[in-house]
Amino acid sequence: MKPVHVLEGRAVPLERSDVDTDQIIPSEWLKRVERSGFGRGLFSEWRDDTTFVLNLPQYAGATILLAGPRFGTGSSREHAVWALMDYGFQAVVAPSFGDIFRNNSSKQGLVTVELSVTDVEELNRLVKIDPSLLVVVDVERLTVEVPGVGWQRTFSLDPMTRERLLEGWDDIGLSLRRIEAISNYEATHTTPSLEGVFDDQGHARYA
Repeated sequence: MKPVHVLEGRAVPLERSDVDTDQIIPSEWLKRVERSGFGRGLFSEWRDDTTFVLNLPQYAGATILLAGPRFGTGSSREHAVWALMDYGFQAVVAPSFGDIFRNNSSKQGLVTVELSVTDVEELNRLVKIDPSLLVVVDVERLTVEVPGVGWQRTFSLDPMTRERLLEGWDDIGLSLRRIEAISNYEATHTTPSLEGVFDDQGHARYA
């Protein structure tokens, strides 16, 4: 994945709590074998409503999602993160997140920003007054800022998640950091053999 340092974009106020992964990407979309294209299924059951916030023209192209408490609870499907990112979101700001969703997000490069309920509500209010406001999420400084109105808050990430985002390390990237140790191990350790363990009929000789 690409390193994530500073994200700048407009925000969209979802203003719904307890949004689970089935609401983020309904189960019928899980049959797809490709990883791309999930953005079309994001919140698909809600997007049939023309008044749903993602359908409003003033929020078109927003890259930061403002959500309510306990966002991303439910089943542990990576597809929820894929759908959000495929749609164009780079960060989700909420008072709290489902643990598995938060973990999946860090592995894909989606930034989860946890602020207090009051701070998220205030950010929602600012964005609803002026949808054109630029919101800046700084992973290095761990800040969320709306420069146009002088609003700024800090948030926390565990050190490993922050480092993963800044360095662009997915699980494969983390493994490649230890490629020398892995290569040395493979060069000095032999794979156990099953030769002689079974007879010609496939029965264990030493059972």
